[in-house]
Amino acid sequence: MAHPRISVVTPSYNQAPFLEKTIQSVLTQKTPEIEYFVIDGGSTDGSIDIIRKYESEIDHWVSEKDRGQADGINKGFSLAGGEIFGWINSDDFYLKGAFEKVLAYFDAHPEVDLVYGDVLSVNQEGELINVMRFADYALRDLMAFRIISQPAVFFRRKAWYGAGGMDLRYHFLLDHHLWLRIAAGGKIAYLPEPLAAARFYPEAKNRAHAADFGVEAYRIADWLLTDPEMKPYSKGYRRVIRGGADWLNANYLSNGNHPWKSLKNYAKAFTKYPSRVIEDRRRVGVTLLMAISPEKATDVFRREAQKRMDAFSAYRDLL
Repeated sequence: MAHPRISVVTPSYNQAPFLEKTIQSVLTQKTPEIEYFVIDGGSTDGSIDIIRKYESEIDHWVSEKDRGQADGINKGFSLAGGEIFGWINSDDFYLKGAFEKVLAYFDAHPEVDLVYGDVLSVNQEGELINVMRFADYALRDLMAFRIISQPAVFFRRKAWYGAGGMDLRYHFLLDHHLWLRIAAGGKIAYLPEPLAAARFYPEAKNRAHAADFGVEAYRIADWLLTDPEMKPYSKGYRRVIRGGADWLNANYLSNGNHPWKSLKNYAKAFTKYPSRVIEDRRRVGVTLLMAISPEKATDVFRREAQKRMDAFSAYRDLL
């Protein structure tokens, strides 16, 4: 194999129903200059049999007890020799041609340290349910908790080591914490192309642990405002950072079906960062409906979902 240009890590733990799709989505990318590491945390659900099925095409894999997702990612990248890094969790997957697009972008933009694209949201069965589109963000947007979707993020090797890798103290917003550190030391850019798919289902971390995302958002806000290396960037931006954390907490609580708690945090966010809440007014309205009449909210969700499917029909061919 030629010297790897792109190194990919899959941290995995007990997600056998999705793992094979994840592995295949890496191994079937057209560019040959890939190295791939699967770091399993000691699964007991049949994941190991799936990994062994592909072990001749995987550069390295291990299954052993670890300290969580961040630890697994750090282990994988400690073995990596590529110029560009990316990780894909074991319930998500890459879209066809993603690596070619990313490598071409980095070649054309040597000044860029991190690039992110759009992400298709799918359910447990891999059916399209939404499209997450983003925009050109800078450090201050990330500080205000504008979230980019991890499966479609790739970064240079030097950016990973410059930022110091994953912080093991974070379990829910570990990716956002890394993006902030990379953006503080370099340039990030948006590639307006769908690059990956992320699964949304009741047991997924973003649903089952919705309240924990807000807890970590407040920790990140405190870090941004007190860390000596980040204080020069956050100076004069306190209310937006705090309001952004309130907004993110509200958004996750709404997704996790905690409407009253969500509305309380939307109100807090409005006092500090009103434009963000106004921008999200449709979601706020649906959250209020969830609190008052769950049945009507379900009907609204159903109608909105159908509208999205009509608008996103062209994206189905990418899955």
